Amino acid sequence: MKTGRLAGAAYLAASSFAAVNVLNAYRPLARRGQGSIISFATGFVTSEIPRGSVGLSVAESVVALSRGAARSTAGKLGLALSAASVAGLIGLELRARPAEAILDSALRAGLGPDYLDDVLHPARPDSDKTIQSQPSLLRTLRANKRYAHHSDIGYGPAGSRNHLDIWRRGDLPPDGTAPVLVQVHGGAWMFGNKLGQAYPLMSHLVERGWICVSLNYRLSPRSTWPDQILDVKRAVAWVKQHIDEYGGDPNFVAITGGSAGGHLTALHALTAADRTWQPDFEDVDTSVVAAVPFYGVYDWTNRDGHREDDVRDLLEKHVIKDSFEDAWKVFDAASPMSHVRVDAPPFFCLHGNNDTLVPVAQARAFVRRLREVSTSPVVYAEFPGAQHAFDVFASTRANAAAEAVERFLGVVYGEYQGRSRPVATGLEAGQPQPA
Repeated sequence: MKTGRLAGAAYLAASSFAAVNVLNAYRPLARRGQGSIISFATGFVTSEIPRGSVGLSVAESVVALSRGAARSTAGKLGLALSAASVAGLIGLELRARPAEAILDSALRAGLGPDYLDDVLHPARPDSDKTIQSQPSLLRTLRANKRYAHHSDIGYGPAGSRNHLDIWRRGDLPPDGTAPVLVQVHGGAWMFGNKLGQAYPLMSHLVERGWICVSLNYRLSPRSTWPDQILDVKRAVAWVKQHIDEYGGDPNFVAITGGSAGGHLTALHALTAADRTWQPDFEDVDTSVVAAVPFYGVYDWTNRDGHREDDVRDLLEKHVIKDSFEDAWKVFDAASPMSHVRVDAPPFFCLHGNNDTLVPVAQARAFVRRLREVSTSPVVYAEFPGAQHAFDVFASTRANAAAEAVERFLGVVYGEYQGRSRPVATGLEAGQPQPA
């Protein structure tokens, strides 16, 4: 009997933790301070791969019940909580299913209702060969080994932090002209690596004839801003100068990245004409044909006064290493929102409204400003219930986002190849402004 009581108490504690975690996935328990990091760390996995949590919950219940947990009141309460958690996890799975419709609606609003007619896919060596479907979670984790045929190529003087990998199909001709996507990893400008991020997107594009380039860059606190953006620009310059040796088209280079990588993506795309951040390679054209930031940071000054915007303290202590008051111009110059311009390249911004690290209000504000100024399309997709880093795993949202980004870039590629009508700007397409 004592064993059953102990098992019941342990089961209740575990079930309570699981239930709180599911609640956090539905509605983050904290959006500011250290709590927001905990909400993210526990919530994004549960939100994106709830089936795995269902399996764990069922296994935990089986073990607890086999130890007699159900003979105690605590165990019975634990069983009820576990059942409620499983129901909630199934709800999270269903909650992600509209992602494809959300993305299609965003593309129609930003590119026009007939945008699918303008999508051009790159030529593939075996065009009659069936394209592999979106990979499973385990297959995605091995995507680097499958597609990164050229790894740890140096593009600058900073050792391994200036290395990049080139993802391509093994049968892609080295003298081809495949479209190119540069991937910039996230990690708060302090962490991260070219491995492990954007695998669903890159594997999807590479399978369809694209070349993807994933890069490292110097990190704080060892390095100080603007080292990060200098490295991104140097890497893009390398791509422009050398990607033809690997079968890529140096004249069609797009850029993407998530979180801090989304910030660097947007900042690079909007400042390519400014050679201030191109020391010793000022003569290289680093412009890109399109930018696709995922859950990016668009403003280091919090000019709109978002209550949940907590990035300034981190930037002052570890990245810029100076106070906002003393280095306001540095913060402002580092903000993509300060560089919106009429001739910006096409943008496709993606964000989740449950993001506890970068408030969705910041993405909405950036998109509004960019649409007011830019003559290029600005597409915006916002996912209800999605946390930060929703595209890391081969989840429902990540796979749908990969397909949507392919269509967006396909429209830009079609116009580049002269095979489609010019894409409509946001105002011409009548796209709604973010809430």
